[in-house]
Amino acid sequence: MACLSPSQLQKFQEDGFLVLEGFLSADECMAMQQRIGEIVAEMDVPLHCRTEFSTQEEEQLRAQGSTDYFLSSGDKIRFFFEEGVFDKKGNFLVPPEKSINKIGHALHAHDPVFRCVTHSPKVQALARSLGLQMPVVVQSMYIFKAKVLCSAVLHLAWAPASRRGCLQFTPHQDASFLYTEPLGRVLGVWIALEDATLENGCLWFIPGSHTGALVLIHGEVVHKSEQNFSDRSRQAYTFHIMETAGTVWSPENWLQPTAELPFPPLYT
Repeated sequence: MACLSPSQLQKFQEDGFLVLEGFLSADECMAMQQRIGEIVAEMDVPLHCRTEFSTQEEEQLRAQGSTDYFLSSGDKIRFFFEEGVFDKKGNFLVPPEKSINKIGHALHAHDPVFRCVTHSPKVQALARSLGLQMPVVVQSMYIFKAKVLCSAVLHLAWAPASRRGCLQFTPHQDASFLYTEPLGRVLGVWIALEDATLENGCLWFIPGSHTGALVLIHGEVVHKSEQNFSDRSRQAYTFHIMETAGTVWSPENWLQPTAELPFPPLYT
């Protein structure tokens, strides 16, 4: 089980993040990587990603389609690509698995492998040791963090219109785009599936972590990641949990529960 010790709880409260080494086994990490490979192999690339427009009006329509594709992804499994990975005919210029920036935002709900990890006894025990009474899972992402293909900046989760480009998160607080009243009710869970280093864009507040490490991220702690300048990817699975007891989820958040997918309870 993954209950936190009093010293770990204190460190999380003081620092706003906590690294738990070896949270998942190598086999558990490999299972998620293998499953994501199957999902990528079966993916249906959306038209707005493949099509190159020539007029200003058509470009505006494309931008609107891209924004809608993002904003309506909270209850679906959708693909978000790096910039410049398609030619004018919509063919891949790089291998498909190296073209994807991330997959989001409901892997936890629709895929059995990721649902199993998200609702695992270890994660539930972790949440209980943090005192969460009625937590729900609000969103999940599989981040590829491939080698830099371009110099653009991506600020995906809270700037959907500019979501295409290399994955570099500038300093931010998760609570700025997953806002609750009161604050402090959102918890990020970030699981490294490959070694995370300074060279391949580890999280800003981590000098270096290893395969299977889990990072708890307080919704209000400032953090970032840099671009990946190495020859290795830095894949990770991350999801956010919200304590619902006494909490109001802002109607202004881009991510909203739907009739098809209310935020599922973490505890099963």
